[in-house]
Amino acid sequence: MKKTSSHLVEKCRQLRQQDIPLGEIMKKTGLPKTTVYKHICNIPRSSSFKRKISKKVTEKLVKFNKSRKGKSALNRHPIKFKKWTPQLIMLVGHFIFDGEINNNGCVYSNRSEALIQRVEKLAKLVYKYPPKKIRVEKSNVIRISYHNVELAAFIKNKSRELLQYIQISPKKYKRQFLKSFFDDEGCINIYQNNRRVRGYQHDIKILKLIQNLLLDFNIKSVIENKQRELVIRRKENLKKFQKEINFSKGIYINPNRKNSVWKKKLEKRKILEKAIKSYQNLNRVY
Repeated sequence: MKKTSSHLVEKCRQLRQQDIPLGEIMKKTGLPKTTVYKHICNIPRSSSFKRKISKKVTEKLVKFNKSRKGKSALNRHPIKFKKWTPQLIMLVGHFIFDGEINNNGCVYSNRSEALIQRVEKLAKLVYKYPPKKIRVEKSNVIRISYHNVELAAFIKNKSRELLQYIQISPKKYKRQFLKSFFDDEGCINIYQNNRRVRGYQHDIKILKLIQNLLLDFNIKSVIENKQRELVIRRKENLKKFQKEINFSKGIYINPNRKNSVWKKKLEKRKILEKAIKSYQNLNRVY
């Protein structure tokens, strides 16, 4: 192995002390990288040079992050659509009602295996990658999460668009929107002579939208602001609800609730059927 001259070694060390980069030292001395590094590695960089390098690295990171803002780090992109279909309306509806659309992704939570499976299936229309799924043991709630900033931005825009479009959409689209609402937020109560379908939602504007959409099916309802719920009463309204909207098959009540009347697993649509049939046993007119 050829020995490096003391003159070149000293030159390497002097250039290092002047904060000259490794590549420049190689050019000035004509020495290979490993040889240069061997003779300068024990000479520390000056504080000013370290600050300069740190600043450059930070600037590069900031520039990179800005260029990537709003873009998937894994290059996973949503399947964007312009035209609404009943399936897409139901999907976005579920994210609005029992879901969460934040800056980082879309989340849907429910105890119902049927609803979780429905949303997973529908989500493939806009995103081909599987969600992260967890079960919260205490509540038995299942949560599926799609962590993708591009998907989040797209669904957020589509949710705003849907809340406007659904008001002028065909009835079959309105029906799917209402079904997703009542499957997520609805329940059926039978207590003494009181039969009612209820739907909860913290946003009063959405409750008013649901109320107006129900009127397109001649279903009358009232909004109780304090409880943040919409209520459908009277036999004729419940029958129309059953015929036009209803709860989906496989959607059950939670029998483990402390205030559960039934104390067993029952489909909501079956309880609604019981409620309507029970009117014939009443003497008063509804």
